[in-house]
Amino acid sequence: MEGDVVEYRIDRQSGIPAYVQIVRQTEQALRMGVLRVGDKLPTAKEVVAATAINPNTVFRAYRDMEQAGLVRSRRGLGTFVTRSLARPGAEDDSPLRTDLAAWVARARSAGLERDDVLALVTAALDAHERSGRDDRGHEHHRQDENDPGDRGRKQEDA
Repeated sequence: MEGDVVEYRIDRQSGIPAYVQIVRQTEQALRMGVLRVGDKLPTAKEVVAATAINPNTVFRAYRDMEQAGLVRSRRGLGTFVTRSLARPGAEDDSPLRTDLAAWVARARSAGLERDDVLALVTAALDAHERSGRDDRGHEHHRQDENDPGDRGRKQEDA
């Protein structure tokens, strides 16, 4: 593939740095199976032309993804996906995705906007995680609300 697998879109109104948006969009494409191991990401020049952002922003996003082990840069050849984040059920043709698309269509036809839909999904995920069980009835370890978790430990280590 020649860098046409993913097209980055930068939302300047979101308050989220452009390099973070690129990383998140790449991760989403990896989760959805749009990007696969071996696929080539667009060149920095292509991303700059499509988004009108600074090339250093693209380089930072690609560097962060390389450090996370998602991509590998090969001098003179480009940046290539080295790891998938896809999980069963997230594919384009999965029944879960079909059901979710139908639910989103119902929510939108009921007058809900994108942020409303995202809030509903987030609330449902939060409630599910608070229940301490997954769909198969297995208990999950629930983190103590006073425990900062990995993020807190990373901040403490810094």
